[in-house]
Amino acid sequence: MDDPTQDPRFHQDPYPAYAALRSGCPVRRLANGPGGHASYVVTGYAEAREALADPRLSKDTAAFFAGTGSSRRLHPAVAQTMLACDPPRHTRLRKLVTRAFTPGAVAELRPFVARVTDELLDGWPVGQQADFVADLAVPLPVVVICELLGVPQADRPDVRRWSGELFAAGRPGVIDAASHSLAEYMTGLIAARRLDPGDRLLDRLVAARDGDDRLSEEELVSLAVLLLVAGHETTTHFLGNAALALLQHPAELDRLRKDPDGVRAMLEELLRFDSPVGTATFRFTTEPVTLGGTDIPAGVPVVVALGAANRDPRRFPRPDLLDRDRDASGHLGFGHGIHRCVGAPLAMAEAEIALRAVLVRFPGIRLAVTPDRLEWRRTRLVRGLTSLPVLT
Repeated sequence: MDDPTQDPRFHQDPYPAYAALRSGCPVRRLANGPGGHASYVVTGYAEAREALADPRLSKDTAAFFAGTGSSRRLHPAVAQTMLACDPPRHTRLRKLVTRAFTPGAVAELRPFVARVTDELLDGWPVGQQADFVADLAVPLPVVVICELLGVPQADRPDVRRWSGELFAAGRPGVIDAASHSLAEYMTGLIAARRLDPGDRLLDRLVAARDGDDRLSEEELVSLAVLLLVAGHETTTHFLGNAALALLQHPAELDRLRKDPDGVRAMLEELLRFDSPVGTATFRFTTEPVTLGGTDIPAGVPVVVALGAANRDPRRFPRPDLLDRDRDASGHLGFGHGIHRCVGAPLAMAEAEIALRAVLVRFPGIRLAVTPDRLEWRRTRLVRGLTSLPVLT
């Protein structure tokens, strides 16, 4: 069938298209997919969870596209990240970064996150218009991940711009150029950290490269770029989507105004309701696979639509309703299986601290425009707003 996600209205509200796909069959063949190949899209929750954990669905992007003669010039550090490989390489790389995002490590970062949040909110005009995305959701995660990695403050605007350009859907030249800028910048920063080492996450990765952990220079640059980009891009959209969901559901917003500490209990449902990652990153079958009653041949891309799975009524009754009392802990907003988002604990901490602070300091916050005037990023991979005008 044709791909309904190509409809111009899809980015504004993808969920009707996802529901239509899922109602016919939770695993459907689409005429056009990555690289012009026919592909299969997974929209059912059970099927998505199964696909995300199936080792027969490879993430080795380089192997899939080898010999295709593509004109793309994406830098290898971006094209071949930890997200684009399988075990045992993936296992080894993930182990090196996991300890930076343990609950204990994140707890140590919370005072810094709170301080940055307060400093950003100090710049919001009281009783006037602010942009929740530009004035909070973008800068907060950027500052946090740059602090964690040790990116100097003067370099952060460039890093933010290049990262945004990596998601410039339909503009391959811009994406490719941004990939080279980021990789070249990170290569230089790594060289600088070698001359003046410290105790940041990047320093620990450099030590692993120069020690006995079998981390190559190319893998070091790739890990650093991935952490930089993934460490803030998805959290930005988590914050923006969560804020919009609350602003469009006055009853839930009012409950949190009266009990700001309830934000923590609401986060899982906010992630389920409007996931910041619309589709999981690239996968393809290495052998024939039967999923959701659909036979998928070997060697074809499989798109796992996380946003669709999180609105599957078979798993979440009345899925289009934002419900604080729902048990949404099984959502797939952070993925599932060995590739589940390694930075999930940090993203949850940032969202909790930021949303709570906004509700405490600006209890009368409301949308400054009608929802139909909001502009969304034009990419299926991430779902997020380009801006969110609010009245404080």
